[in-house]
Amino acid sequence: MPYDPSAFPPFAVTVDLVVLTVRRHALCSLAVRRGEPPYQGRWALPGGFVRVDEDLGAAAARELAEETGLLAQDPAGTVPANAAHLEQLGTYGDPKRDPRMRVVSVAHLALAPDLPAPRAGGDARSVRWAPVDDLLDQESGFGRDGEQAAPLAFDHARILADGVERARSKIEYSSLATAFCPQEFTVGELRRVYEAVWGVALDPRNFHRKVTGTPGFLVPTGGTTTRQGGRPAQLFRAGGAPLLNPPMLRPDA
Repeated sequence: MPYDPSAFPPFAVTVDLVVLTVRRHALCSLAVRRGEPPYQGRWALPGGFVRVDEDLGAAAARELAEETGLLAQDPAGTVPANAAHLEQLGTYGDPKRDPRMRVVSVAHLALAPDLPAPRAGGDARSVRWAPVDDLLDQESGFGRDGEQAAPLAFDHARILADGVERARSKIEYSSLATAFCPQEFTVGELRRVYEAVWGVALDPRNFHRKVTGTPGFLVPTGGTTTRQGGRPAQLFRAGGAPLLNPPMLRPDA
């Protein structure tokens, strides 16, 4: 029998983005308020349908650029100032996850330093950075002041929770925490990233000793800064080591 596309139900692939950053010492995710059905008016993760002429990585990079103005880092090339770490997170294919048709989402995780207020685009009514704890509030849901709170649209609460846990676990054994920092940063700024992502308070002296004593983690730039106030603090950049030995374990691990 010849292949007949009409004999099969509609099927689509999307990419959803868990875009994490640290703002005001809190781990935040990008959230968009949907302007069109389904789930019109509900908050969701940014994302969109994969075009017929692009692969999954290209679709995720395109959505990232459209939503944040950030470029996906090229591990083999130079890192521009407006670059973000981007990696595939997981695949979500519950047959009922999208009421329009059968849609499989390939979620991606993006990490970047403190970012400016985003601008809404596409089918989004508005967009904002929100603390992940608020977005994942299972009892009351999420809503801005004056809005009716509701859970995130689709299965985005599950995707966001998976992305947050991926970030929390990966900064234990890799140098990924530096993706939340500017190109030059202090040990204190890096410590606040760990505190925000893990949701714990860390001892400054022990943290300084661990990160500066881990081979390949940090490289001194030779400069200092007073942007934190007080005495000048030494500036570092990421050392390029993909894995940390010994790892930086969470206090509750």
